[in-house]
Amino acid sequence: MDVKNILAHCDHTLLKQESTWAQIKEVCDDGLKYGCASVCIPASFVKQAADYVGNELKICTVIGFPNGYSTTAVKVFETEDAIRNGADEIDMVINIGWVKDQRWDEVLAEIKAIKASCQGRILKVIVETCLLTEAEKIKLCELVTESGADYIKTSTGFSTGGATREDVALFKAHIGPGVKIKAAGGISSLQDAEDFMALGADRLG
Repeated sequence: MDVKNILAHCDHTLLKQESTWAQIKEVCDDGLKYGCASVCIPASFVKQAADYVGNELKICTVIGFPNGYSTTAVKVFETEDAIRNGADEIDMVINIGWVKDQRWDEVLAEIKAIKASCQGRILKVIVETCLLTEAEKIKLCELVTESGADYIKTSTGFSTGGATREDVALFKAHIGPGVKIKAAGGISSLQDAEDFMALGADRLG
């Protein structure tokens, strides 16, 4: 697999708290130069970045990030605001406490509400695999499939671990045919990227 093909599946990401516009602009320039799938940036920079790149590059931002425990109403508002500002793709964090309490109906309803707020744009659902049991991961594959979301995503990169090969393989075995996989967090080499894509990841973060 050549580097150009790998980069076409990468969401070039900068989400550090101290990120500045100069740094975000540099990420956008890299995304344009290398043909990345998108740039994934903080919501406060979405409008500026969207104006900067025009229609040449997809803008992705994060919702309920990184902890996931905002109310559904807040996450919906964040999503609607991001879309108004020019976001093309949304990466949301689920409520992990609800998962631990097995409040599956609420987890599903929240994903569906945010998907509706995306107005047809791509939604990736971050489940934070490092905090989940295998049974919880399998259940979330089922819920993400049922929700109509476009991707299930492994990690925020802000918790105790990132993507693992085992988790991507588990997702691949349990998601429905309409769902893709994004592996994110700790992917640090071309070999990592090739491995994750070979296991079934369509996007890398």
